[in-house]
Amino acid sequence: MSAIEVVMHAARSGPAAAPCARRWGRSRRAGASAFARPARGLSLIEALVALVVLSVGLLGIAALYAESLLSVRTSLQRSQAALLASDLAERIRANRGGRPAYVDAVSGAGALTTACRQGGGGCPPEQMARYDKAEWAGAIKASLPNGTGAVEAGGPARRAYTITIRWTEPAMGGQTYVLSIQP
Repeated sequence: MSAIEVVMHAARSGPAAAPCARRWGRSRRAGASAFARPARGLSLIEALVALVVLSVGLLGIAALYAESLLSVRTSLQRSQAALLASDLAERIRANRGGRPAYVDAVSGAGALTTACRQGGGGCPPEQMARYDKAEWAGAIKASLPNGTGAVEAGGPARRAYTITIRWTEPAMGGQTYVLSIQP
């Protein structure tokens, strides 16, 4: 070996050559390949950890979706109860002569008569009140699960009315909507 070859060999294998060797995948260890490639891709453990993280995220999204469906159903039923209570309040306001008959203790179970159904022209006020209550009770049973309604009179001269609607939701239990009016 000539002197020039010795100097070049020393320059290639010296400490300054180490970063180049690592960059090109060469290792200075004995027995290692001169052109070994760096490891690429995912290991099995990394793939399983990513799968667990993704699964937990998807379960969280599913729980939020189920909760939102329950909230939508609850708000729909509460809106329906408010609409039904407002309907009866307007009927009470419109039927001045039959107001005492709207109270549960007075009215009892109403009957759907044809005279009241055709606009109420030939229907006395008390009978119209019973008709309104019967129609209202049927609408509650048709709209709300296990729905019931009650009307109570109170205040001075029993001129204030409290309309109460109760129903049961499967996941939430018993619900109540109360509307107080003074016609």
